[in-house]
Amino acid sequence: MTPSKILLYFCLSFIGGIFFASFFKISLQILFFLSILSLILISIFPKNRILLVLAFCIFSFVLGIFRYQIFFSKIQNQEIKKFIGKEISIFGVIDEEPKIREKSIIFPLKTEKGKILVKAGRYPGFEYGEKVRITGILKEPERKDSFNWKNYLLKDGILVEMDFPKIEKTGENFGSPIKKFSIFLKKKIEEAIKENLPSLHSALLKSLLFGEEEEIPFEWKEKLNQTGVRHIAAVSGMNITIISSLILSFLLFLGLWRHHAFYLSIFLISFYILMIGAPASAIRAAIMGILYLTAQYFGRMASGERSIVFSATLMLFFNPLLLRYDIGFQLSFLAILGIIYFYQFFFEKFKKLPKLIKESLASTLSAQIFTFPILIYNFGQISLISPLSNVLILPILPIITILGFIFSFFGIIFEPIGYFLSFPCWLLLSYLLKVVDFCSKIPYSFLTLKVNFIFLLISYSILIPLALYLNKKFSQPLFLR
Repeated sequence: MTPSKILLYFCLSFIGGIFFASFFKISLQILFFLSILSLILISIFPKNRILLVLAFCIFSFVLGIFRYQIFFSKIQNQEIKKFIGKEISIFGVIDEEPKIREKSIIFPLKTEKGKILVKAGRYPGFEYGEKVRITGILKEPERKDSFNWKNYLLKDGILVEMDFPKIEKTGENFGSPIKKFSIFLKKKIEEAIKENLPSLHSALLKSLLFGEEEEIPFEWKEKLNQTGVRHIAAVSGMNITIISSLILSFLLFLGLWRHHAFYLSIFLISFYILMIGAPASAIRAAIMGILYLTAQYFGRMASGERSIVFSATLMLFFNPLLLRYDIGFQLSFLAILGIIYFYQFFFEKFKKLPKLIKESLASTLSAQIFTFPILIYNFGQISLISPLSNVLILPILPIITILGFIFSFFGIIFEPIGYFLSFPCWLLLSYLLKVVDFCSKIPYSFLTLKVNFIFLLISYSILIPLALYLNKKFSQPLFLR
């Protein structure tokens, strides 16, 4: 048993502890018993390697439970919670770029007593890093239809909301200068996109680049759902993993040396995250994507699996709530594992197809097969046309992304050049919209299902052994030689 494999077991045990603590209340007596058991195994069998590893795995499992309970308790005991239902006046700093809605803006406010999600009018407008004083009534987040809004905010340490308070600006420049600069660039890019593309194309491109789908009409959001491509409008690990793989394939297709294509891909991903304002969720997704690319580049996908698990362990150590309450984190983790285990199987099945199409199909289907149960469980929807629509759309996403940044940058410098360069991007976006529209009209391509947690357990009880079987059957090659 190699040291790296032992570390993998420790990490998985730690994640397992967080998982159990997320769903079950575990008493101190049980934790004490497990801790004593691990110490007994270490004391009695110090030379038995297997039992020693088992003992440390039990200890890692207990640490995972402890970490979750301590973190969860710290958030639940925020002083701000005492003021729910009361009118208060409090100072704080705007912690993220405000999200613009049709008639309002939303931003998290970091205060000494805890975080508050503030909903305010669009005018006069507020910026990241500004210090403000808000006066209003605090309330507890409410469930929105089938979506658990309260749990969604919990992962970010937010327990309370305040709608349309009285707001006074008291200072600025309290945030990170790097983040502030990236938000400034992002806004300039958004302006260039809006000036050079029709409204629907502009809304779609902004959702592709920045994960902001507020401007996409409801009708088109439904079409994206029905065709199983709604994920393209979100900056998720699943999306970044697939796109980063396709960017690497595309650069190699253009004739770049593998060494140059690899480093250029990592640069483009990092630059992309900076351009969208570097939100925490996107940074986590980028870390997953870069680790995947690194493993892919060196042709060591087994090491890639361990790197992904290790990085997930670090992320969960700093925020254990991600495992249960952040679907983006779940999709990131599962999509990459899906590609690691299933890519070569699909690659072999489509070996007669052109290389770029073959790689696109393999990446897309591999990611989707492992994320499929989670998507159904959370959204209760299944698109039967999803494989076809994804295969027709995903190969052009890296090209749209690159072209979108190129024409918007030139549009910032000199608008006529930006307008001229926006034409190829408009053409590809038009193609994407046509595919979505066509696929959404195919009869019986979309089903609504209600499943429970048992469905998840059964699904992954089948998928995990299948993944391990395929892992043994197929060698782990250098994907894109």
